[in-house]
Amino acid sequence: MPLAAISPDLCRPPLSAEITEKLRSIARGFCDEEGGCHGPDHGLRVEKTCLFIGTEMGARLDILQAAAILHDIGRGFETSSQGKICHAEKGAQLARHILAACGFARHDIQAIRHAIRCHRFRGTNIPESLEARILFDADKLDSIGAVGIGRAFLFAGQIGAKLHNDSGDISATTSYSTNDTAYREFKVKMCRVKERMLTPIGRQLACERHDFMEVFFQRLDKEIFGGQGSSHPAG
Repeated sequence: MPLAAISPDLCRPPLSAEITEKLRSIARGFCDEEGGCHGPDHGLRVEKTCLFIGTEMGARLDILQAAAILHDIGRGFETSSQGKICHAEKGAQLARHILAACGFARHDIQAIRHAIRCHRFRGTNIPESLEARILFDADKLDSIGAVGIGRAFLFAGQIGAKLHNDSGDISATTSYSTNDTAYREFKVKMCRVKERMLTPIGRQLACERHDFMEVFFQRLDKEIFGGQGSSHPAG
């Protein structure tokens, strides 16, 4: 079925309304303080994208939805440690007791925790299940395109970074510093996302979003450096 032909009705949440709201409420408790970059709205977008791709690919939607809702519950620990704690590993650890308390079967808990543990772009865990691959893609799709650009600026603002980087070697800059700008995020991560996608639908959507980012950051360079063209190649 072509992407444009998929009806939103096919992507209705597979979990019961009670369990869905319970998991979302728990996730909000972990993510509310993360703000717009990794707050509850990010989780909802990832959840919707997971169900969209998962419906098309015949995934276990109950596993996928639970993993999507809980995938960033460890984010606060990574933020407070300035990256020393992996939020994916922490989230998988926290999810065990949450899911058990919600009545999920043991083998389903393992599947959900695997997807959470493997969703990180910079992580080393390989997504092996279909559901884990879809969550990986859905999370990455939210980090690129118009939404991804907006989130990158939100994060830069949260940590007090500058609007843009001066001319120089981006690789010499560090994360969680004044040089951790949206542009740096584009060069370090966002421009590479389309090459890392694990599903055919994810790749299609990522290419579309990547093209938009190229245009945006080329324009940003032009305006930042006085309309004289780019001092940083955007591609």
